[in-house]
Amino acid sequence: MAKPTSTGSWTETTVESLRSKGHRNGGARRAVIELLGRQQCCLTAQEIFDQLRSEGRRVGTASVYRALEQLTKDGFVQRIDIGAGISRFEPIHADGAHHHHLVCDDCGKVEAFADDELERALHKVEGRTGYSVAGHDVVLRGACGDCASAARS
Repeated sequence: MAKPTSTGSWTETTVESLRSKGHRNGGARRAVIELLGRQQCCLTAQEIFDQLRSEGRRVGTASVYRALEQLTKDGFVQRIDIGAGISRFEPIHADGAHHHHLVCDDCGKVEAFADDELERALHKVEGRTGYSVAGHDVVLRGACGDCASAARS
């Protein structure tokens, strides 16, 4: 897995690309882009809204959802469905740098992981099937170490 690009470059590239496509530089969209550019892993729309509000940004929930919908449609943000009807969002880096996710079914914790062997296996599947895979996401669900320990106790 490649190292992530600098968050500033994703943020600025995304803003500039949207501007070149004729999108105006809306305050809510810009705030969502800047916040996502600082994150190490995926966030729900509610978490994005809550963090922006805690930073003093005056954005509405509907504006956050509209921004995420547009960014996903335009290919700048990936929607990750982690189960139970919950979606999370994170930047798509132009260099292909990405990670996958572990989700605890008990406490809801989400952790990122990378695995070069998994990436090689996915590329082999692409070769065997003849598909030209544009992207993928892997979500592994189960019990985190803390919840698994508590269940054994």
